[in-house]
Amino acid sequence: MSSRPQIIFGLHAVRAALKYDPGRVSEVWLERGRRDARFQQLVQALQSLSATVHRVSRQELDQLTGGSAHQGVAIAYSGQPPQGEDELHALLDGLTEPPFLLVLDQVQDPHNLGACLRSADAAGIHALIAPRDNAVGLTPTVHKVASGAAGTVPFFQVTNLARVLRGLRERGIWLVGAAGEAETSLYQADLTGPLALVMGAEDTGLRRLTREHCDLLVRIPMQGQVESLNVSVATGVLLFEAVRQRLG
Repeated sequence: MSSRPQIIFGLHAVRAALKYDPGRVSEVWLERGRRDARFQQLVQALQSLSATVHRVSRQELDQLTGGSAHQGVAIAYSGQPPQGEDELHALLDGLTEPPFLLVLDQVQDPHNLGACLRSADAAGIHALIAPRDNAVGLTPTVHKVASGAAGTVPFFQVTNLARVLRGLRERGIWLVGAAGEAETSLYQADLTGPLALVMGAEDTGLRRLTREHCDLLVRIPMQGQVESLNVSVATGVLLFEAVRQRLG
């Protein structure tokens, strides 16, 4: 199953598409006149594909990518679309180690989703789960910020997050949500074993129903004057505390 082609741009995102999904690249746009070694290596790889290659001006690439930082390259990419609830359960059924999952409850900024995917890849997350409604999907900006992780971390968008959370609990997966007002410090929580870390939206945090499905709420101890962290930064903190405990 393929998604409709979208324009992916930037050296890291394009290299990731070439590494993990080259057959889904249908068209290539390259900036005329760019000659640096890193760019030329990518050009050689792109020209080995059966995709149509266009040599265009920087201004044409600016227009194609909406003025984004394209670094001289863009591709038409029909990447794997987000998977659904049935595929999530199939993945969980096939795991031979305790599940380690990340749930994002209505994160809407593509930069945040991209950064969370990148951290999830680094932490060894088995799946990232998000709702379909009021949440960002795998946009070109997400691909660029994720630097390849959009192709390596299984991404699931579900129609009913509360139902999925109930299903995870029925599987014995411990749901730990992040909330600034929680009594328990992150560093007091047991994050070993089957685990799903649940993060809230940028401004509003966890929705009430999502919060009620969590087995435990934790907070990141803050030592300075700011009251909270960006959701992608907070996700990284929770993920790698879990990694530390799971490797210990």
